[in-house]
Amino acid sequence: MYQLSLLRQHFNWLVVGLFCAGFLSSLRANENVSPGKAPQIVNSEKVVLIVGDSLSAEYGLTRGTGWVNLMIKQAAKESVKVKIVNASISGDTSSGGVSRLPQLLNTHKPHLLVVELGGNDALRGLSMNMTQQNLMSMARDGKKAGAKVLMIGIQVPPNYGASYTQQMALAYQKVSQETGAELNNQFLKGIADDSDPLRWFQSDRIHPNEAAQSAMMTNIWPQLKRMLVANK
Repeated sequence: MYQLSLLRQHFNWLVVGLFCAGFLSSLRANENVSPGKAPQIVNSEKVVLIVGDSLSAEYGLTRGTGWVNLMIKQAAKESVKVKIVNASISGDTSSGGVSRLPQLLNTHKPHLLVVELGGNDALRGLSMNMTQQNLMSMARDGKKAGAKVLMIGIQVPPNYGASYTQQMALAYQKVSQETGAELNNQFLKGIADDSDPLRWFQSDRIHPNEAAQSAMMTNIWPQLKRMLVANK
């Protein structure tokens, strides 16, 4: 059984840090393309668009070492031909995602949209109903543009209370159920819930370090790959 005290301590640091991160300069969105070598599992290159916050924007990491870039390397290793566009910005909220998404969809025309947002909404005390509606809007816009949609569920710290924690979890579930978007609730599995979670975080004790990025990628890649290679 996980050590609850360590987990709660880490999440308290996470609350303070991510709130502060929201006021930092936005990290520049970056586009990365896989080599696409050798025999391909899919017949043509597919585009994945990732819209997230600091957890996906390589906050505090050496460029090229985040989970998104590791996923590009993994795709090449498994001969999955894919172009991954990382449009994540540190401190972004679901409202920011809604405002940016139409242009991103029009520019990149993705086959698969990954949304990793909502954490900063909670940390800023924004209405969970509004967050749910924003995520719903993004999922529907992605579907309307012809993309499959993968929602990455974000959990709030225990000190927000059981009621708020449940509200947030239900928000992601409702978005998935009502839009048909797939849901992933495993993003920080093995990291935030580790018996010694601090070993997976940077010196600020807030953001996952380079060692954690591989686990984050592994928690997302199998589901994303399945969605990419599926015929429908």
